[in-house]
Amino acid sequence: MTVSIHRAKLLVCSFAATCVWLAAAGAAEPVRATEQMVVAANPHASEAGIAILRAGGSAVDAAIAVQLVLSLVEPQSSGIGGGAFMLVYDVPGDRPVSARGSSAPAGEPARIVAYAGRETAPAAATPGMFLDANGRELSFLDAAFGGQAVGVPGAMRMLERAHREHGRLPWPELFEPAIELAERGFEVSPRLYFLLDRFRRVARDEQFRAYFYDEDGEPRETGYRLVNTEYAETLRTLAAQGADAMYTGELADRIVAAVTNDTIRPGRMTREDLAGYETQATAPLCSPYRQWRVCGPRLPSSGGIAVQQILGMLEAFDLPAPGADPVTSIHLVAEASRLAFADRNLYLADPDFVDVPVAALMNREYLQSRAALIDPGRALRQVSPGAPRPDLAWNFAPGAPTDVMSTSHFSIVDRWGDAVSMTTTVQGAFGSQLMVGGFILNNQLTDFSFVPEVDGLPVANRPEPGKRPLSSMSPTLVFDADDRLRLLVGSPGGTRIINYVAQAIVGVLDWELNIQDAVAAPHFLAQDRSIELEQDTAILDHAGQLRALGHSVVSRTLNSGLHGIAIEYTDDGRVLSGGADPRREGVALGD
Repeated sequence: MTVSIHRAKLLVCSFAATCVWLAAAGAAEPVRATEQMVVAANPHASEAGIAILRAGGSAVDAAIAVQLVLSLVEPQSSGIGGGAFMLVYDVPGDRPVSARGSSAPAGEPARIVAYAGRETAPAAATPGMFLDANGRELSFLDAAFGGQAVGVPGAMRMLERAHREHGRLPWPELFEPAIELAERGFEVSPRLYFLLDRFRRVARDEQFRAYFYDEDGEPRETGYRLVNTEYAETLRTLAAQGADAMYTGELADRIVAAVTNDTIRPGRMTREDLAGYETQATAPLCSPYRQWRVCGPRLPSSGGIAVQQILGMLEAFDLPAPGADPVTSIHLVAEASRLAFADRNLYLADPDFVDVPVAALMNREYLQSRAALIDPGRALRQVSPGAPRPDLAWNFAPGAPTDVMSTSHFSIVDRWGDAVSMTTTVQGAFGSQLMVGGFILNNQLTDFSFVPEVDGLPVANRPEPGKRPLSSMSPTLVFDADDRLRLLVGSPGGTRIINYVAQAIVGVLDWELNIQDAVAAPHFLAQDRSIELEQDTAILDHAGQLRALGHSVVSRTLNSGLHGIAIEYTDDGRVLSGGADPRREGVALGD
């Protein structure tokens, strides 16, 4: 089989069904394949994933290889020192799905597992840990770097469990691509250089600076071959000993030492915190959207609820094709998003600590009542949380969402029809800056609300011992009326992940865009007062009309990293179409 590679560059796009895209050779189209596909944010990661699939690996096997490589080549976004949410679609049987036109043999239902490798706060965490001596909240830059912000990492425990339940190749074999690349080195990409250059004024940790910057404090230039033998050795240990090496072994001791001995802002993690970490595995959160079924992660990711709330409200409207009436389309999606975020910021938190009314928030009648607040001809002056249940006595105050951009997403489908949609992060760019074993530790605890109490009421997403901070990660699977998998998608982008993913789903399902056009279309989003329109795109032409509807409008860089796969079924089998966000460095590879 041949391999298709696509790296589109966004040049011009009017918000319409037809956009102008240019790639290295003519107009950009989705990458198409019939057997298997990987779409990830870096070419090295996609290559590692497709190599594992060709060796007979499952989608989960490929996901592990992709994550291990991303930890090396995209350290600003994700890694084994962070956490992730992953949806796994598992088709029973060993017959390749390309030999049939459906997702599962008759009588053998496929299953979906939602894995959560979200970081946890150490047992010594306190609600006021991100307040200064005067009780004022720290700035993000003051809170983000150093040991105090590091949560117990969950990615490796999650991947190990998923491998036990869905893997086909031996665990050590999945480490080989990343080990080889770490030892021979990889060229610093333009994006990595750009972020290192912007980061130099806040880069404080000595080991971090020694690895990423030269003796003069200049970032390693684009094309510089970065070798990481320490990471290769860590991977060999994990390949031989499993994730226990990170949670109970010598590597665990090194992580605790780095966190607690940090001179910037020492943390409170202990060896017992690491040893006690557990991955969560549940059924996903699913709801209908028109004739489709949309599935996402459960709490502590707010992504599943918020994306599906937005879609549930939009179901009350016939969304006009964007080429025909872009202003109405933007307005309706933005208003639904504002209402969903009002609920998110009040109600959502780790359900092990807060009795979140998830069923009530997802109830169709409730969403219809929220949709009824939307006036197609006028923006809401004020948006407030709803009352999803009449008897609900909610004694919490709204918290302000954290807005941090560094995360990564990849989508994978294997020859058996199994699929993975996984969003993974170290939180802020380059996490805490602390490096252990050649990889970066997260600063995920900054996803908690820094202010633990407002007007005498606690904030649901405040820090507490053992608690998992609220996330916006939204890996998503979409199924058709015949229960066939039709779409995998997700994105980085902080709280904007929710908006990016919802817009891409609407693009594919409502506006019938191909997956490449859907992930590359110019962004519009709203969470509270303003509509944000993507800078340097023709969507800004609609700003005046949106202001006339009563919206405050701003333009800004909206750096998503949407990576998706759409699936079409024919009498001969299926066609996979991959879309890589041109705002990042990702590629789609397929056979």
